[in-house]
Amino acid sequence: MQEIYENAKKLMKGYCRVCTECNGNACAGEVPGMGGLGTASSFKANVNALKAIEFNMRLVHDVTEPDTSVSILGKTLSIPVIAAPIGGVSFNMGGNVSEEDYIRAIISGCRQKGIVGCTGDGVPDFIHKAGLNAIKQADGHGIPFIKPWEDKELFEKFDKVKQSGAGIIGMDIDAAGLITLKKMGRPVSAKTVEKLRLIIKSAAAKFILKGVMTVEDAVSAVSAGANAIVVSNHGGRVLDFTPGAATVLPDICNAVKGKITILADGGVRTGGDVLKLLALGADAVMIGRPFSVAAIGGLQKGVELYIDKIRTELKQAMVLTGVSNAGNVSKNILYGFK
Repeated sequence: MQEIYENAKKLMKGYCRVCTECNGNACAGEVPGMGGLGTASSFKANVNALKAIEFNMRLVHDVTEPDTSVSILGKTLSIPVIAAPIGGVSFNMGGNVSEEDYIRAIISGCRQKGIVGCTGDGVPDFIHKAGLNAIKQADGHGIPFIKPWEDKELFEKFDKVKQSGAGIIGMDIDAAGLITLKKMGRPVSAKTVEKLRLIIKSAAAKFILKGVMTVEDAVSAVSAGANAIVVSNHGGRVLDFTPGAATVLPDICNAVKGKITILADGGVRTGGDVLKLLALGADAVMIGRPFSVAAIGGLQKGVELYIDKIRTELKQAMVLTGVSNAGNVSKNILYGFK
């Protein structure tokens, strides 16, 4: 992984410093790029919220080979991790790897290791096209995310998704405030519950709504018929001064757990972070920037090695907290939580 990080640092120069700790400090305001919007308060909040959570270390138990697999949305994942949708290699990551090679590395690497990768959307259109081509080449093994466009573009892209063979589709509704899209004059917007119902019905697939940060929006997602939500502030790239995903996750889980699949995204850097979010109530987690760095630095091999790293860290954390199954993690493994 160190070789991959060093290569990524060269290829992403000027767009990402590939810091030892990816915490938003060095890249504040660098959007486009891999940074957080404005002061990067929201990016930092994701990381700091997870860092503030501590484990209860337990070793008097019989857990030696924990089961890291989970089943969500009809899919079995070898670890409870999904590669988050990130695109725009040319203006976010340096452009030294093509969009096609990058997203193929994400989708194929995840498939090889028994998890799922997501594809992004945006301007120019080849971001979306490259993602759908990669999913089609992987026999539908991937989750395409669509921005909250206005009707014509939105439904046209839904039709293209159906041709890729993907059985799950997502909308990153939090992209409604993206600076990059606003600058390009492309209409994206927030959606009412009624509008979401129509969108979800039109999608004709299992539907994930990404960008849920309040109990109210989580309840609305259930009402609209979504199959899953992602508790996420879009990596701190759309609104400054939001809390971290781990901060709001417990209240959201208390409100809708069991009614909808709950994913969490933001600041996840280690397998221990994955376990923390599972303990707070998530069914699985999404990881963004670290996957992008691994893909740029090592293409599919980099992605696979990164997944191996997370898997090893997760298993170690499960053993050291007495967790036998990733699908059943108690809050009791966290210090100060009951």
